[in-house]
Amino acid sequence: MAQKLYGPRVRIGNWNEDVYLEEELMKDFLDKREKGALLIQRNRRLKTHLLRPMQLSISEDGYVHYGDKVLLVNPDHPETEADRFLDGNLSLCMTPDEIKAHLNDELGVPCGLSATQTTIPVGRNTFMILSADRDTTGQVLRYGQNFRLGITGGVENKMLYLSSDHRSFLKSSKRSWVQEVYLTDEISYMNCWQATFLDPQLRLEYEGFPVRANSKILINHCYTNRGLATHRHLFLSTYFGKEAEVAVHTYLDSHRVEKPKNHWMLVTGNPRKDPPTMLDLPKPRAEDTQAMEQAMEQVIAPCTQ
Repeated sequence: MAQKLYGPRVRIGNWNEDVYLEEELMKDFLDKREKGALLIQRNRRLKTHLLRPMQLSISEDGYVHYGDKVLLVNPDHPETEADRFLDGNLSLCMTPDEIKAHLNDELGVPCGLSATQTTIPVGRNTFMILSADRDTTGQVLRYGQNFRLGITGGVENKMLYLSSDHRSFLKSSKRSWVQEVYLTDEISYMNCWQATFLDPQLRLEYEGFPVRANSKILINHCYTNRGLATHRHLFLSTYFGKEAEVAVHTYLDSHRVEKPKNHWMLVTGNPRKDPPTMLDLPKPRAEDTQAMEQAMEQVIAPCTQ
């Protein structure tokens, strides 16, 4: 008759190694948790910085100044090249690489960019107008002047600059294969830009005039002489979901005029704080429209009596 030789307390195999391994894993987990090095902790810190609410600058005279914090918005326009695209106003946002963000607490460079439908000022889409030559904080930005676009990403003492370079076999945008745009912490001529008047027939006349806030302009790269563009029909799978690709390329129509892909607005804050940007304010009716409506009411009133 067979006897039962093994009971619940009998340990078989490499039980001692398994116990020590579990203890080491627990010690490593507790040590990383105390240092804040866990993946979920880094993920929360990154989102806290990038989604930190920001306050945009308020333009009292209606123009853009050096040192202002603004949103770079591509205005809503119909897309004719594809059936599926992101509609609405798209704001330029920084898009860090997920792997680099998980391995390092700081924002890795070069850092990518994308366009999203969010127009609420947060750390990842609030840019600062910086001078390219000398300290001109408070002065008006003018057409034809070199300037830089800096972003902190919600992190203090960290400034990244919007940059671009010529397209090569090893360096281009992910979806359209044109000249890419990225963020870097190095100051050079690669991150110099110029604001250009929208109407090409009046472009020379407006050279040197102040850039009006919340109005359509062109943003051209000084080194390559190409315009900042948004590809609404080319999607990117980013850390925050599906967003549109941003690149540097000038798109011209049959009349040699820049397409809406190259149109941008430097959106400032709302002094009433609700809504947070001037982009969401209702547009006032034109004076001639009001006068015409009043005249029509005066003509229709006697007929209805």
